[in-house]
Amino acid sequence: MLSPLQVSQLPDTLRDLLAADYGLFVLFGVFVLEGAMLLYVVPSELVVPGALALLGGSVETAILVVAVAVAGATVGQFALFTVAKRAGRERLLRSRWFRISDDALDRFEGWFDRWGPVVVPVSNTLLFTRGMVTVPAGLAGMDDRRFVLLSALGTLSFESILAALYLWFGTVL
Repeated sequence: MLSPLQVSQLPDTLRDLLAADYGLFVLFGVFVLEGAMLLYVVPSELVVPGALALLGGSVETAILVVAVAVAGATVGQFALFTVAKRAGRERLLRSRWFRISDDALDRFEGWFDRWGPVVVPVSNTLLFTRGMVTVPAGLAGMDDRRFVLLSALGTLSFESILAALYLWFGTVL
C-alpha cells in the first residue's frame, strides 16, 4: 500500500481529480496521454498505485483501475501508432512533442525488425520501454487490429503486475 508520503508525490491536481467522483474518467484521460507518450511526468508506475490508494485498495477496485488503465493506454498508443503510420519517421522526428531521439528510435526499430509484432506486448510489459515500439510498429505498417490487441495485452500485463504488487504489499504492511 502506498504511504501518505508516496501518495503526496502525485501532483496535487492529479491527486484531487482522482479522488473526485469522476476520478475514473480522469484516470482514463491520464492513460490516454501516457499511452500517446505525451505525459512524461506522471508514469503509470505512480498512477496505478496512487489511484488504488485514493479509490480503495480492494481487488474489485484494482480490476476497475486496471481496466481503465488498459483502455486509456491502448487508445493513446493507437493514436500514436496511427500518427506514425501516416506521418512517417522524418516528420515525427521533427515534431516538438515527439521526444525520442533518432538513435533511440533506431534501436526500437531494430527490436521490431528482429522480433516482429511479439515485441509490442513484451515492450509494454517492461519498465522503461513501455510504448517505445508503438512508433516502429506504425512505421512498419502493422495491421491496426493486431496492434490494438497486442498493445492491450502488454498493457494489461504491466498494469496487472502493478496492481497486484500494490495489493500484495498492502496486505504485508
